[in-house]
Amino acid sequence: MKIVVIGGSGLIGSKLVNRLQQQGHEVLAASPSVGVNTITGEGLAEALTGAEVVVDVANSPSFEDRAVMEFFEQSGHNLLAAEAVAGVKHHIALSVVGTDRLQQSGYFRAKQVQENLIKQSGIPYTIVHSTQFLEFLSGIAAAATEGNNVRLSPAAIQPISSEDVADVMAEVTLGAPRNGILEIAGPEKFSLSDLVQQYLTKNQDPRQVVADAHARYYGAEINDQSLVPGSNPRLGKVTFETWYASQLQKA
Repeated sequence: MKIVVIGGSGLIGSKLVNRLQQQGHEVLAASPSVGVNTITGEGLAEALTGAEVVVDVANSPSFEDRAVMEFFEQSGHNLLAAEAVAGVKHHIALSVVGTDRLQQSGYFRAKQVQENLIKQSGIPYTIVHSTQFLEFLSGIAAAATEGNNVRLSPAAIQPISSEDVADVMAEVTLGAPRNGILEIAGPEKFSLSDLVQQYLTKNQDPRQVVADAHARYYGAEINDQSLVPGSNPRLGKVTFETWYASQLQKA
């Protein structure tokens, strides 16, 4: 079976491509670096020829409101149109838990547009809603830093490791279309502000986290329901402590 992974050289994409290749599938890791560009349409028709499944794990290079909307809207239009011509049988997209609840945020508004395009395309689909990746804790801290303080909401978060995400994405890729949403999350729930403080402390980072219920998360105020999954998510296995130990081994 030929599978095309859009964003196949990224954090999740590279892990997914490796898992699928190890199982003997023909996998194309598609990205602008290999001549496949979902924004311009370059190389899309050729890449999708003979493909049965397309997995979109690409992300916008900019989180600025207009740029991120243009990315997901244009990319979604071009990709789904090319898939319709190629006769793709299953479109899979990686999205975010809380997308429908955090429409104050330009990023989440853009992800909602992407999801709507998929649902309206007529192509059988599965949308995977993931909680925040543990790998992004550093970026979350950086975005919220003011001097020596990191101002973050104490709202609940249930972060997941990229390894667990890739495992689920591989399973979904080889399964039947759900024509719906699958939620995935890590095995542990934390306060966002507490978790980032733990992470900084482990790294001997002198910054201090200030818990602020009104601190915005990518432009939106959040509460204990915003970033956590519903009642029946697929849970990963990697805990925060296990993930952190693995990062030290890679360093």
